[in-house]
Amino acid sequence: MPLIDVANLRKVYPVAVKEPGLAGTLRHFFRRQYRNIEAVKQVSFTIEPGEVVGFLGPNGAGKTTTLKMLTGLIHPSAGRVSVAGHVPFHREAPFLQKITLVMGQKQQLIWDLPALDSLRINAAIYGLSARELRYRIDELADMLAIQDKLTQPVRKLSLGERMKAEMLAALIHRPQVLFLDEPTLGLDVNAQVAVRDFLQAYNQRYQATILLTSHYMADITALCDRVLLIYQGQLIYDGRLDGLLERFAPYREVTVELDGNLPRDLLSRYGELRTLDGCKAVFIVRREALTQTVSKILADLKIQDLTVTDPPIEDVIGRVFQAGAVL
Repeated sequence: MPLIDVANLRKVYPVAVKEPGLAGTLRHFFRRQYRNIEAVKQVSFTIEPGEVVGFLGPNGAGKTTTLKMLTGLIHPSAGRVSVAGHVPFHREAPFLQKITLVMGQKQQLIWDLPALDSLRINAAIYGLSARELRYRIDELADMLAIQDKLTQPVRKLSLGERMKAEMLAALIHRPQVLFLDEPTLGLDVNAQVAVRDFLQAYNQRYQATILLTSHYMADITALCDRVLLIYQGQLIYDGRLDGLLERFAPYREVTVELDGNLPRDLLSRYGELRTLDGCKAVFIVRREALTQTVSKILADLKIQDLTVTDPPIEDVIGRVFQAGAVL
C-alpha cells in the first residue's frame, strides 16, 4: 500500500486585480476584483514506503505548494491526499509524529541559544523522555558529525553546521516521512556531500520515505532513482531517472583526447562538435550512430583517450522544461 497517495490534487489562489492610477485604486478599494491562479493542476502520484523520490521543477512550477499540501500547511482546492494513512490538512497529532518538513530557506532553531536548547524544546513537544532524547541526539549527531557544535549559539555556527543542526532538530522524533525542500540550498560542496550522505544513511537505517526538491542535480542523482517533474503546475513525468535520460537525451557525449591539434572543420565531420580545447574535443553523437561514429574516429584519428558518457542531467532536465513535456 502506498505511503503517499495523491489523486487529482489541485490548488487555486484568488489574486486581487488592481488597475493603475487613482481611479483604479478607488475601484480596488470599493469593488475588488479577483482572478484565479492555478498553482497545482490535477497532480496524481503514489510513493511506496522507503522510496527516495526527487521532485523537480523550475521556480514557480508548484513544488513548494504541493509539499505544503502534503504536510497539511495549506488546504487543497480539490483532489485527495493521504500520507501515512492520514489526511494531512486535518493536522492530527499521530500524523504530525510521522512527518517532518525541512526547508532550506527557513529555520526552526532559536538564533541566540545553543542548538541543544532547541532540541530539548522539540523533545518536549514530541513527548520524548530525557533518556530517549540523549540517545537520539547522540545517534543523529554522530551521523551528522556535529557532536561538538550543539552547545554553541546557533548564530555562531557556519551555514553548513546550522543546516546539519536543523536536520537533527527536524528528525529528533524519528519521522516516517521526510519532505525536504532545498535542504542543501546555499551550502558549499563539502556540506552538500555531508547532507546527502546523511540522508542516504538515514533512509537505509530507518527505511524512511523521502520526497526531495532541489535545484542541485547532484542531490537528485546521488539519492533518487525515481523523479517527478512538475511544470506550470502539471506533472509531466513520473518514472526512473535513467528512463528520463533514455527518452529525452537521444544522444551521447563522446570526448576524445587527440595526439596533436586538428582543425575544427575536420573534426566536425564526426558529429556536432560541442567544444574544442587544444587536443581535447567533445562531440554530440546520436545513439543510433554511436558505434559507427566511434569506429570511424578510432580509424581516422590518432587517439590518446576516448570516453562515451550520457549528457549532464542538468541539460536533460533543462530541455524537458523548455519543451514543457516529455516527448
